[in-house]
Amino acid sequence: MTQAKQNTKTTPDTTDDAPEQIRIRAQKRQRLIDSGAEAYPVVLAITTSIPEVREKYAHLEIGEETTDEVGIAGRVMLQRNGGKLCFATLMDGAGNRIQIMLSAAEVGIDSLNDYKADVDLGDHLFVHGRVISSKRGELSILACPGTAPAGLATPGIAEGEDVPAWKIAAKTLRPLPKTYTAEDGTEVSLSEDMRVRRRYLDMIVRPSARDMVRLRAKVVKSLREYFDNAGFVEIETPMLQNLHGGAAARPFETHMNAYDTELFLRIAPELFLKRAVVGGIDKVFEINRNFRNEGADSSHSPEFTMLEAYEAYGSYDTMARRTREFIQKVARDALGTEIVTLPDGSSYDLSGSWKEISLYDATSDALGRHIDAQTPRDELVAIAQELGEEIPDHYVAGKVAEVIFEKTVGDSLDAPTFVRDFPEDSSPLTRGHRTKPGVVEKWDLYVRGFELATAYSELVDPVIQRQRFEAQALAAAEGDPEAMILDEDFLMAMEYGMPPAGGMGMGLDRLLMALTGQGIRETITFPLVKKL
Repeated sequence: MTQAKQNTKTTPDTTDDAPEQIRIRAQKRQRLIDSGAEAYPVVLAITTSIPEVREKYAHLEIGEETTDEVGIAGRVMLQRNGGKLCFATLMDGAGNRIQIMLSAAEVGIDSLNDYKADVDLGDHLFVHGRVISSKRGELSILACPGTAPAGLATPGIAEGEDVPAWKIAAKTLRPLPKTYTAEDGTEVSLSEDMRVRRRYLDMIVRPSARDMVRLRAKVVKSLREYFDNAGFVEIETPMLQNLHGGAAARPFETHMNAYDTELFLRIAPELFLKRAVVGGIDKVFEINRNFRNEGADSSHSPEFTMLEAYEAYGSYDTMARRTREFIQKVARDALGTEIVTLPDGSSYDLSGSWKEISLYDATSDALGRHIDAQTPRDELVAIAQELGEEIPDHYVAGKVAEVIFEKTVGDSLDAPTFVRDFPEDSSPLTRGHRTKPGVVEKWDLYVRGFELATAYSELVDPVIQRQRFEAQALAAAEGDPEAMILDEDFLMAMEYGMPPAGGMGMGLDRLLMALTGQGIRETITFPLVKKL
């Protein structure tokens, strides 16, 4: 967009019912443009960053001044205007702050009056000036005009070109939300709903929101480093699919006009990653988005980020070791420790080896009565009902056993725990256990009472896999909305031979929950929320 097009006289809605501050700020924007100034300039004579200034000049004594000139920019977060001296605090995107000072003696009375008239809280502001320490010992930039030095970060300003003492970098038309400390010491800020709906405001006013974004980036970087160092290949699998599969979940449906066909948003990348293993990519992983048309709560989101990895000639034991290793590595890389601190001040220990339990054995111990893979469905349903659980008619016996486990054991698993050996009839993509009939080689990892990850010794026999899919088709016909669809192309791939393999999947958003103690909507930068 050219500058000429940018500085049009088109203004936002300023009808009588518009907030007064928005109307006034819109008028200021127009006044700037009418005067030939720029409300949204393209380039600024920035020479350094706020952290660099703070580090380089931390030694200044109270009242000490330098002749060193710098050009910085940031958002105006605090403002105190006097007759001939104005103070403001600029904040960069990482939350670093520095004080700026404008005096009539340095910038001239006209420039100072323009500053008072034009600059509001929330504006992005460029300031050129000398680095000093104020009379109160506050490291500051005393604004003054100057000339552009060589080697500016942004091309477009020539060396020696005149640089103003200050310049609006971006005029805000809406005031920032009010935040304050209440009498009881609590910080009053945005409501939880507003934080989620307007995450950009959340990131402006709440440091922990910005920290979460950066923490998430560190976590993803650490995960990729782990898998790269272990010889895994990262690939991307389709998000639009002709058939949904790889998990028991309801899909989102859509229509593709070009092919005039119904498609699904993927619920899991599993079946395509396994195709890659068939094709010879022995170690493969993906970090990408999944979509499940189900409920939303503090630990579930209809759109979420999933890590899945498959390793030829591995097993669920292999993936347990890898999962523990990469979660501990992520904690060290992102937080500097394997013993993380939660919002209530308590600590959570991810270090060392992790506990392992059997689903049926742990459930039997909790119930005080024995159940196993051979326990009849009617008996399991009766137990579940005694616990206050309603069981849908389409739930198979294994699914009922899992409901009982969640009610009696799962919610209480605080320390990292691998829950092993799940029912066969509820795990259609998993290899049967080597020694235990009726169960499969699957584990779920529980952390702080919720499921964080799952892994299998993968089912690679195409004949048994077809039988499992056919059973799922029958379950769908009987009313199970989450049953998998028989995927002939995937079965054809399996018939070309998939080596023994271990596979695992983990919600990245839930990993952030485990590391920070926050709910899932806090860990997703822009979560899906219901339209107002």
